[in-house]
This record gives sequence, structure tokens and C-alpha cells, in this order.
Amino acid sequence: ASAAAPLLYGHLKDYQKLRILTFLNPDRDPLGSGYNIIQSKMAIGSGGLAGKGFLQGEMTKLDYVPEQSTDFIFTSIGEEQGFIGTLGVIILFTILLIRCIIIAERANLEFIRNYGYAVGGILFFHFSFNIGMTMGLLPVVGIPLPFISKGGSSLMVFTIMVAVLLKMDMARFRSN
Repeated sequence: ASAAAPLLYGHLKDYQKLRILTFLNPDRDPLGSGYNIIQSKMAIGSGGLAGKGFLQGEMTKLDYVPEQSTDFIFTSIGEEQGFIGTLGVIILFTILLIRCIIIAERANLEFIRNYGYAVGGILFFHFSFNIGMTMGLLPVVGIPLPFISKGGSSLMVFTIMVAVLLKMDMARFRSN
């Protein structure tokens, strides 16, 4: 796969090449394409262990981090709530993912099992990619953090997905 990378790189559009270069070295353009990720990492790091308090983060309050209510919401949590708050968010998402797997495993119908794993997979992908991009581990692509990022459409879709899964889980009581 790595041997094909130079061949594929030539077929990418300019904005795609810039995204890859920024991901590999955000410091190459600190006031341009690398600005978001640099500010995000500084804000998360400034939170320390317990954070600065609700709405007390300087980096987020003074808008040094763009898109902090949507794509970079984890940055605000990291600065204001610190390591303890971010760990709490990770634990809550882990519990939600485990519950999706439990529902999928105890399902009587294969469709419900597949749907449960699909919901868990979508939540895991969005969760891990959003946190990875705010910490600079993955490229910035604009994936919302489920149930936390501002935006009505993502909140509505995630809520409906989980609600349908819970309704399907109730079907096991009717079949017994």
C-alpha cells in the first residue's frame, strides 16, 4: 500500500494534498491550514488535570479555536474540564458502545444484531475520529462528536439511530 502512495498522491486535488501535508506537519503553516490543530492541541493541554472550569477556558472563550462548538467541541471540554472531564466523556461513550454490543448480541433476529453493530460502529467511528482530529492524531475532516457537537441534524440522526435500536431491543420481550 505504501508503494502506491506516490502514484495516488499525483491524482489528488490541491486541497486534498494540503490536508495531507497539514496533517503530517501542522507547523508548516501555523497561521493558515495548521492553525486549527495547533490551537486545539494548545487548548487541550492547557486544561491540565482538572481543567479551568465551566466557561473559564481562555483559548475557547477568546475564540482562538475556530469551530469549537461543532467539530472541535472536544477541545472546549479538554480545556474547561481537563483530563478528568475528557476521561469522563470517553467512559460515557465506551458505556454506550458496550450497550450497543450487548443489545446486538442478545438480539433474536439477525437484522437487529446487524443494526446494533452498525449503530455501534457509526458511533465509534465518529467518536474516535473527532477526538483523534482534535488531538492531531488524525486529519481534520469535520466529523461531529455524537450527542455533544452543536448541530441539529447530527443530534437528530444519532438520537433516531439509538432510539430505533432501543425499540428493536424491546422486540425480544414480545417474541418470548
